[in-house]
Amino acid sequence: QVQLVESGGGLVQVGGSLRLSCASSGRTFSTYAMGWFRQAPGKEREFVAAISGSDYSSYYANVVKGRFTISRDNAKNTVYLQMNSLKPEDTAIYYCTASPALSAVAAGSGPYWGQGTQVTVSS
Repeated sequence: QVQLVESGGGLVQVGGSLRLSCASSGRTFSTYAMGWFRQAPGKEREFVAAISGSDYSSYYANVVKGRFTISRDNAKNTVYLQMNSLKPEDTAIYYCTASPALSAVAAGSGPYWGQGTQVTVSS
């Protein structure tokens, strides 16, 4: 069983930065692909970024490419999402997800999800 706990959300002004963290309780963290999704009020959950467990390959939604960076520290069982140049449309609850399969993470069909952390970007 894998438990995921997100942190690092908050209120930031337009153009600011935040770094989200997702800590995993699993002992096999390095074998899992990890990802971030977000859901804004009244909208469907959408893919943000994913990173493989093997070669650290990373993938991004077009709307965040060049502004967000996903990374992981397998020694700390933690995945990060560095968010720069934040925009009001980035306001959402951000969720961490994990799966042995990168394809499942990217599709949002992974078995493990965190409880989410709120990010609010004010203009």
